[in-house]
Amino acid sequence: MPPNDQPRERLLSGGATALADRELLALLIGSGSRGTNAVELASHLIAHCGDLRGLARSDAHRLMSVPGIGPAKAARVVAAFHLVRQAQSEPERRRITCSGDLATVASPLLRGLSHERLIVVVCDPSGAVTRKTIVSEGGSDHTPAPVREIITTVLTSGGSSFGLAHNHPSGSLDPSPADLEVTARLSEAAETVGLRLLDHVIVTDTAWRRITS
Repeated sequence: MPPNDQPRERLLSGGATALADRELLALLIGSGSRGTNAVELASHLIAHCGDLRGLARSDAHRLMSVPGIGPAKAARVVAAFHLVRQAQSEPERRRITCSGDLATVASPLLRGLSHERLIVVVCDPSGAVTRKTIVSEGGSDHTPAPVREIITTVLTSGGSSFGLAHNHPSGSLDPSPADLEVTARLSEAAETVGLRLLDHVIVTDTAWRRITS
């Protein structure tokens, strides 16, 4: 097959939609067998299972009953279909579009505690949450906010923006002088390295409030 007509080159130049099902499957299989190229072997495999739906439901042992399909080829095909099922079952990631969204995402990790906890919520360029993690825990009225560690967490997570949230076990929504100071420092540090601080919110068991108005 001329190089420009091969499935891999056509996919790279025209996208996956330019390929037939047997050609897409041939890319997963990787190679043919004696006297049969990968596209022909892919056609045999689809026919053996009835159709693509049957192929998607098949286990590796059923695929290996097709001549030319060994353990490596069967495992790649089964793994690919399993990844598709995983992607389809995964809920859409929550997006942070306002301070209320930040409070909603962070609240399950903050409510019902007798000590303060600080959460960082990392987002991609579209605002979708890619990670939320505890960065520090403290006493009943204070928890440290390590600026360097927070910025490092966001950068190593591949985020472009982030939000902070911490709880007040006392139920007070009033920010302390330390809350205001660390928010200002983090905003400045984020800007220095090309990140954006979305907001910093205080969360109690019944309500939430932005650090700055």
